[in-house]
Amino acid sequence: MNNPVSARLTALRTAMQQHGVAAVLVPSADPHLSEYLPEHWSAREWLSGFDGSAGTLVVGREWAGLWTDSRYFAQAEQQLAGSGIELMKLRVPHTPEHLEWLQQHLHEGDVLAVAGDSVALTALRQIERTLAGVSVRTNLDLPGSIWTDRPPLPQSPVTEHAMAWACIARADKFARLRKAMRKLGATHHLVSSLDDIAWLTNLRGSDVECNPVFLAHLLVRADAGATLFVGRAKLDDTVVASLAADGIGIADYAAITSTLQELGADDRLLLDSGRVVSAIAAAIAPEVTRIEAANPSTAFKAVKSAAELDHVRDVMRRDGAALVRGFRRLEQRLAAGMTVTELDVDTLLHEERSAQPGWVGESFATIAGYQANGALPHYRATPQSHSTLQAKGLLLVDSGGQYLGGTTDITRVLALGETTSEQRRDATLVLKGMIGLSRARFPRGASGPQLDALARAPLWAAGTDYGHGTGHGVGYFLNVHEGPHGIRAPAPGGALVPLEPGMISSIEPGLYKPGRHGIRHENLAVVIEADRTEFGEFLAFETLTMCPFDRRALEPNLLNPEERAWLDDYHASVRAALSPLLAEADLEWLNRHCAPL
Repeated sequence: MNNPVSARLTALRTAMQQHGVAAVLVPSADPHLSEYLPEHWSAREWLSGFDGSAGTLVVGREWAGLWTDSRYFAQAEQQLAGSGIELMKLRVPHTPEHLEWLQQHLHEGDVLAVAGDSVALTALRQIERTLAGVSVRTNLDLPGSIWTDRPPLPQSPVTEHAMAWACIARADKFARLRKAMRKLGATHHLVSSLDDIAWLTNLRGSDVECNPVFLAHLLVRADAGATLFVGRAKLDDTVVASLAADGIGIADYAAITSTLQELGADDRLLLDSGRVVSAIAAAIAPEVTRIEAANPSTAFKAVKSAAELDHVRDVMRRDGAALVRGFRRLEQRLAAGMTVTELDVDTLLHEERSAQPGWVGESFATIAGYQANGALPHYRATPQSHSTLQAKGLLLVDSGGQYLGGTTDITRVLALGETTSEQRRDATLVLKGMIGLSRARFPRGASGPQLDALARAPLWAAGTDYGHGTGHGVGYFLNVHEGPHGIRAPAPGGALVPLEPGMISSIEPGLYKPGRHGIRHENLAVVIEADRTEFGEFLAFETLTMCPFDRRALEPNLLNPEERAWLDDYHASVRAALSPLLAEADLEWLNRHCAPL
């Protein structure tokens, strides 16, 4: 069968020749710089055939390469095979980054094309600085010009996030935002990031798979009033009236550029240049004063209120009970000799979660990786390619749910039968790292990169490591990946965002051995106040996720007394939280898996 990617690359190169373009840069991005994209903006996936969430494609006259990180190396190698696109491994010695490659291969006077609705203003500036002498055209969307069957923009309805769940009134959020605007001297504020807009407006949608957001821009005035740029057909009259009562008008989604063009010399526009695309920024008149700073709402929504956290804790109990039922049914099927595949794991968890009150959908596509498939951090079973489970070895399950009262994300490693000493050792090393970070006490002002090593220390001591971050922020019935904070290895120039009480983060160290097995344990935790000493205020983590670890996958002798006590205490908390929600065989399964070591 002919690879369609080859034909698409040929069509793209024909368009490049017609426009005098030496190279095309295709990021994984939309006009809102989202992590997960509506199909309409999945040009990089369409052109390359690689469907991982992170990747950058560069197409030259005779060569094409796709840059992605270690989570996707194996997947990309498989999906790019025969396409004429070379895999370029990010952060691997002697492999240039994509801008470095372009710098080496483009010459003065060459033209680089990148669609202006897929590149942040800050990213464009970096491209222009790095490629001095190269003409960068953002008004030329060559992939879009050849994509004849491009999916339309999504038209899913937008609904209110009822106050019983939202907890903070829309008017209060806008009042806080305007206070921050006035402090920065702004008369207007442009917001293009979808989760910020959803949080500020107390609205939710489903334009992006697994993320309850909707396509929109928001322009807020510091004195009063705001305009939401969104497809009017998505809103019913009740929602429109509710927004109007809070001074928010509606304009067409595409009208954001013409509205920005109307701003004048007396206006001072606040925008986050890392979260606004260059095509939108280009509409701002030169005489408008720009104030470039992070969206204030990004920091606001990262800190959950006490009421929100109460809902999250309840959601964690119900999500945990659903997982117990799903895992118990999985074990029952295997014990009965039934054929069970990785796809069935997804189905089982979906059935149990969808029966819970307030459930809306998955928070991301379930990862169920058996044995060697678990070594692919972002593996996804498909009807065309998946494994059948057996009563031996390890199954890694990373899954999550969207509920009206919160967002969940959890990874567990299940022992389906006999395991090897290597598997148990690796699973225990990863758990030691999770426990080390979960038990941490740290001074107020500390950031995730300063704590990252606590989760890696046991792995480093064994001469191992993992290539992804240790933790990401999580939204409140919003995106499962949320900033501004995170727990990851320090990077040159990387932001050190202090962890604050109320911030939720995942804690998910891992260990991956290609062709053998993969381990990742993941809980969500919220930063809480711990104590105050003569040296200042100290913070800690409260674990939110409620689901037992499979002790059959562990080597308990490798745990020290403090680690054993943490695990026993955690399992006692899980049993107390979930027992009222379970009965009979499910309750028996819970009690067995939560028994002390």
